[in-house]
Amino acid sequence: MNNLSRRSLLSRAAVGFTSIGVFSAALSTSEGQFVWKASEWKLAEFRKLLNDPARIKQVYDVVQIGDGRFLNNIKNSFNGLQFGFGVADGQVKIAAALHGPANMLNYDDYVWEKYQIGKWRKVTDRANGKPAVKNLFYNSKSGLKQKSVSTSPDDLDSVYQDTSMQGLQSRGAQFLSCHTALEEQVRALISRRNLSQSPEDVVKDMLAHTLAGVLVVASMVAAIALLQAEGHYTYITV
Repeated sequence: MNNLSRRSLLSRAAVGFTSIGVFSAALSTSEGQFVWKASEWKLAEFRKLLNDPARIKQVYDVVQIGDGRFLNNIKNSFNGLQFGFGVADGQVKIAAALHGPANMLNYDDYVWEKYQIGKWRKVTDRANGKPAVKNLFYNSKSGLKQKSVSTSPDDLDSVYQDTSMQGLQSRGAQFLSCHTALEEQVRALISRRNLSQSPEDVVKDMLAHTLAGVLVVASMVAAIALLQAEGHYTYITV
């Protein structure tokens, strides 16, 4: 191959690689961001959770929705520690690390209705036997202000028997949502329903409807590791 041909080939190759690079960058931008960097989310809030001074700290690793049965387990942790073991009220901190299908519990009725989460995740509204079009797990059944002020953990109308996310938040539970899981789930949802929106548009739409008090973390499996290793949270999965 003469020098001219070699230079011509290298020139074409350079153009080709440049084109591939431009295409990859455009593709990456349109598809969105799987991994948040430390400066892109509420890391300071997570560190506050990590360093919470509560006497007893527990992290629940929750992947499956399972009709929300894990919420009853969290309630039992609070009640058992406070009443059965005498741990003072306010000295128990529970982090509920929801990822996998359970991640969808961190989003409000708008998300559940618009994206048909109940149908997708096979969550049935027992009131009508149909796929849920709202988040059935968040709101306190009778409203926190209406709850009995009874000091008995056996009072079914008291906050001590409230298994709603809202009720558990009032007792010190911190619900966590996984950003990486959301990015992955949105792509599966778009494929399943043949949606026209870009993944990043759907992710932003859902994040705008995160439930009050929920903290979205960059990666749940990483958050759980830190909660255990640095925050000294005991681990449980249900």
